[in-house]
Amino acid sequence: QVQLVESGGGLVQPGGSLRLSCTASGSIFMLNAMGWSRQAPGKQRELVASIASGGSTNYADFVKGRFTISRDNAKNTVYLQMNSLKPEDTAVYYCNADGYLKTTLLPYDAWGQGTQVTVSS
Repeated sequence: QVQLVESGGGLVQPGGSLRLSCTASGSIFMLNAMGWSRQAPGKQRELVASIASGGSTNYADFVKGRFTISRDNAKNTVYLQMNSLKPEDTAVYYCNADGYLKTTLLPYDAWGQGTQVTVSS
């Protein structure tokens, strides 16, 4: 009942930048935390960054100083600006969001379909 659609992935050279976007739609009464996780081949999914509805942020140590998460509450959209990309950042990046549904006021935890980020020369 809540859909997340990501965009912005692609192929970039080491040291380059990409900006991911994720927009939530559907039966949204409240949109609380939004975030990005990633999963590389053969590895477990790991949290990259998250942002609360009030704007407080949390980053994994391996992206601090390189990635910036932000959100536009009016657009139900979260962004991930990725700078100084490294080959080890190659992964499928997933957006997620939690909050409450408009129709039932029950909580939800939604995930996007993922967008591929490949860092290679």
